[in-house]
Amino acid sequence: MRANLSMPAAAIIPVLDYPDVPAAVKWLAEAFAFEVRLRIGAHRAQLQFEGGAIVVSEGNSPDAAPGTGHSVMVRVEAIEAHLSRARQHGARIIRDLEEFPYGERQYSCLDPAGHSWTFSETIRNVDPAQWGGELAPRRPI
Repeated sequence: MRANLSMPAAAIIPVLDYPDVPAAVKWLAEAFAFEVRLRIGAHRAQLQFEGGAIVVSEGNSPDAAPGTGHSVMVRVEAIEAHLSRARQHGARIIRDLEEFPYGERQYSCLDPAGHSWTFSETIRNVDPAQWGGELAPRRPI
């Protein structure tokens, strides 16, 4: 898998919606020892723990049912073939293949149970500062 400063190195990345991203990031860091990897304004952040990562994203209104705002991001190679395979097996494509300024090509779909998935292929290594992200300072080992 290609490296991209704009993406966590993890292959599978849960994306969790919270109505208040800064408060969620603070709580997840304090309660579960996650560390901020990247902040994207006040609406999105990448957190890391050991070799894993999660994304915290703005969404899910305060009156939404608890635990309903989530999806899974999976980093893949050869995304066109991956998309074709998903279509052949009945995945419902909700966002077709698109290239983003942070160096990724992605599509999103729903599985038969309605779970949301985003598949992402790195096409270039992009410094988050080029598109408005802010990498957290690395902590000394």
